[in-house]
Amino acid sequence: MKKLLSVLAVSAAVMAPAAFASSPVMFSTINGFNAPDSDAVGGVRVALLHGQVNELKGLDLAVIGMSETQKTTGVNLGFFGASKVNQEMTGASLGFFNWNEGQTTGVNLGAVNITNNVKGANVSFVNYSKGDTMVDVGAANLSEVSTVQVGIFNKTNKIEGVQVGLINCADNGFFPCFPIVNFAK
Repeated sequence: MKKLLSVLAVSAAVMAPAAFASSPVMFSTINGFNAPDSDAVGGVRVALLHGQVNELKGLDLAVIGMSETQKTTGVNLGFFGASKVNQEMTGASLGFFNWNEGQTTGVNLGAVNITNNVKGANVSFVNYSKGDTMVDVGAANLSEVSTVQVGIFNKTNKIEGVQVGLINCADNGFFPCFPIVNFAK
């Protein structure tokens, strides 16, 4: 029993700094200023002009300007702002401009979405993806590979499901460009 208590005490002492390494509330702005000074948030962060942290779990509010993270789990909410996630986003990005460079699992809802790989949905006026997307809904949808695109203009190199719109272009479509509906041949 003494050994078990000793192991638990040492484990708690080792893990305690990691548990408190993230801040529950943060304000971020230009030049890497974070109050409190931390590189991770586990709660709510407000970013003004350009806030930047490594990891966020919770709610990220971009008031004016851009909120930037490496990894986000939760919700990016941009009031007259943008969110940029460089590696991994799990949750929802709801803002005027959503820019996700890595893997997104969830939804991007905004005026413009620039993404890489999306397991979920992009919904906006313009969706541009360098990678593979599941669902794109917007006036203009452009992607490397897509499963479903619904919009006025849809363009992908490889459609794996269906395109529905006024103009649908897919390099592997039953026609390279076709009105109303297009799918892989």
